[in-house]
Amino acid sequence: MHVLRTILRPGWIALGVVVVAFAVACFTLLAPWQLGKNSDTERRNDLIRTATSLETEPLAEVAPASTFDPSSEWREIEVTGAYLTEQQALVRLRNVGQRPAVEVLTPFAVAGSDRVILVNRGFVRPEEGAVPDIPAPPGGEQTIRARIRAAESVSADRGARTENGALTVATINPGLVAAATSVPMDDFYLQLSPDQPGSLGEISLPQLDTGPYLSYGLQWLAFGVMAPLGVLYFLTTEIRARRRAAAAAREADAQPVAAGADTGGSEADAGTPRSAPVPPTGSRAHRRQHMRDELRAASRTTVTHQVGQIGHGPDADDESRDVRDKLSRRYGG
Repeated sequence: MHVLRTILRPGWIALGVVVVAFAVACFTLLAPWQLGKNSDTERRNDLIRTATSLETEPLAEVAPASTFDPSSEWREIEVTGAYLTEQQALVRLRNVGQRPAVEVLTPFAVAGSDRVILVNRGFVRPEEGAVPDIPAPPGGEQTIRARIRAAESVSADRGARTENGALTVATINPGLVAAATSVPMDDFYLQLSPDQPGSLGEISLPQLDTGPYLSYGLQWLAFGVMAPLGVLYFLTTEIRARRRAAAAAREADAQPVAAGADTGGSEADAGTPRSAPVPPTGSRAHRRQHMRDELRAASRTTVTHQVGQIGHGPDADDESRDVRDKLSRRYGG
């Protein structure tokens, strides 16, 4: 019952609710988030390793349809067609080599078909308050090599807009550019390989490392376990401290009672009542003990009454002796 009263205190209840919520978040949100990023990175690295180990193949063999096949990402393909410079778009707020960059997206019409694929030609450095100088791609039919990439996600508040006379987007998404230019495009885009017709600043392949996501995920799992254990440790410590304090109080109450019992036995043997020691006031236990000692001392006190024998008057000799003593004291006899 004492343990239950300690646990049901408002402070411990509030702390328990917070810790349980934190542990649930660690196991259901934070750890899966980091572990999921680690899985995605490992999958991407596997695709890059596989793609770089294969030879370049025609677009019709790797991606015969306009829909995106995730297993074909990072594969290098070769395609012939022409750049549609009039529908070009710029990707703002990019970072290449830890420096600001603007990536250039130019649609590419595939020869012999009605397919149009968005091509990321590379990057240029931005110019403050103006559209950067972007070299135009070569006109006419060109054969290029590029790697297949999945479309990036689109935020509802970050759509296409025109800045300084140029179409700009926040992410590389063929559907977004197609809606802005009214030109249907394939679901994926192409990352132009180095030294190709129309290529700009090279965007290198990602480094093949998994990053810190696995360690972060394990840390969140550890936090989810350690938080309840920490609360349990502090709760156990407080319960033990309260038990020790209660035991010490009971021991302090028992010691004066034992001392009073020993004193009472000695007084009974000697026949002389003694006043019980007055404990210091200030606590309920001490006041109760003081009252018990006073009652014990009062019970040992005897009152002697001199009572004459029933049916007999006072002793005549004693009365005469008293009279003579009084007369002698008064008249000096």
